[in-house]
Parts: sequence; structure tokens; C-alpha cells
Amino acid sequence: MPTVSPESGSRRGRPNDPERRDRIIDACLEVIARVGVAGTSHRKVAAEAGVPLGAMTYYFAGMSDLLHASFTRFATTISDRFERRMATVDSEDAAKAAVIAIILDDVFGDNRELVLSHELCTLAARDPAYRSITSAWMRRSRAALEHHFDPETARMLDALIEGLTIHRALDAEARDPREVEEAVARITARPGSATRRSR
Repeated sequence: MPTVSPESGSRRGRPNDPERRDRIIDACLEVIARVGVAGTSHRKVAAEAGVPLGAMTYYFAGMSDLLHASFTRFATTISDRFERRMATVDSEDAAKAAVIAIILDDVFGDNRELVLSHELCTLAARDPAYRSITSAWMRRSRAALEHHFDPETARMLDALIEGLTIHRALDAEARDPREVEEAVARITARPGSATRRSR
């Protein structure tokens, strides 16, 4: 796939529906959540968005352009939610509680978001053009955590948040929420894990 820019909008001209591009992106995410990237096509997205098939090429140079814009929106939405959660805390204990809440409640609010995350990671693993999205996502997560923890601890917590969330979502048996509390406690118990900003 060619390298594409996020949110590019491929064609010149004046759109007669300024919200159409956003609807197409939202529709693309819904289609991906149902059938995966491999099953997503311009025709399916156009039908989901309620737009003429020909409108797809007005806004996007091709499927790669559409996928990049759609996954950029998805990752940005998750990152915004993450940052809002971490911005509400003002102490180390509150920051630990926020991390626990992110794992138990926030990261993937439902199965749709879990599927979209896996589809993005699979795509990024195969095509470097999409790694800019996953890299930006991780940078924002670590930056939010670094307001309360040192950079190394923030990196560990970021990996824990994603990994443990996926484990909990995909395990056939219910997991004890206390394992999340224990994991966060162990990582943040490292000497120097808290930054001055949260003390």
C-alpha cells in the first residue's frame, strides 16, 4: 500500500455536503468492526454511510487513504479519553486508581473498540504506513502517564494497560479485578516511580 497522509481528503473541488467525509469515516469504522479490514470495501462503506459509491473517490484517494483517516480518528478518540482520565488526578494514589480504572473500564469501552484496536495493530504490523498512528497513540499515552510517573514507569504502565486489557477481554473465564490492582501496585512500587508533579 502507498504511504498516505491522515485526514487528507483527496480531491479538489467544493463538497456539497460538508459532513459527508466524517460520515464516511464513521461508516468505515463500523464496517471494519463488523467484517475486519479484509472484508471492507468502498461499496460496503458507501452503503453504510448512505452516500453514492462515486462519492468515495471525491474524498479519499483510495482504500488506504480511507483506512488511514479512519484509524487515525479511532486512535485519537481513545487517546483523548485516556488523557481526560489522567488529567483529573492530582496525587500519586489517584493516578494509580486512574490507571486501574482505565484498564477495567476505559481503554476499550466495548467489543467494537477491541476489534478495531486489533485490526489497527495487525495492519500496522504489516504496513509501516500505519505505524505512525500506533506510534502517536503510544506517545500520547506515555505523555499522559508521565505527568504522574517517571518515564520508565510510564512505559511499563502503558504496556500493562494495553496487554492486560486484551487478556481480560479475550479470556474465556472471568478475571479477578484485584489482579489489575496488584499489577499496578507492583510496577509503581519501583523506587522513583512517582514524579515530582504528583507529589
